[in-house]
Parts: sequence; C-alpha cells; structure tokens
Amino acid sequence: MIQTTQFPEEEIYMSTLIETPQHLGNFVRQTRKALRLTQPQLALASGVGVRFIVELEAGKPTVRLENVMRVLQALGITLAVSGLDDINEAPGVRA
Repeated sequence: MIQTTQFPEEEIYMSTLIETPQHLGNFVRQTRKALRLTQPQLALASGVGVRFIVELEAGKPTVRLENVMRVLQALGITLAVSGLDDINEAPGVRA
C-alpha cells in the first residue's frame, strides 16, 4: 500500500493499493502530474536519471528499490506494507 502524505496547497490524504509495477508507475505519474512536475524536474529532485523516471512510470518490474524510494520521497509519498499482524508469532517464522 502506498500512502501520500500531502499535496502542496491542498490537504489530500489517500491510500492506494499497489499490486503490480504498472500500478506503481501509474501512481507515480499521476502524483507527478498533480504536482505539475515534468519528468526531468522529478529526476533532478530525486537524484535519479530521467530514464529511470520513464522506466518507473512505464511499470518496468526490475527498477532499483533504492531509487524508487528516492522518487517516492521527492513526491511526498510514504510506503507502507501490510500483512500478518505479528510476523514473529507465525508458525515457522524466525525473527
């Protein structure tokens, strides 16, 4: 699940279920456009190349997680995961 923190000049909070690289790419593109940023501007703000932004928005499944996190941070997006309530108590799982 990806959650936005806040858009400038507006207080919009939302959660979006991300299940595929394409979902993530679409969400990044929509957020970038809502912030009125170009791909080169987002690349510069994120410290990544324009090609990375293009590939991320296209849903490329093999992008580097480190760079994805940089882009999400630049857009004001936080990443949250959900799953088992207490993974330490799941059978066969060691902490």
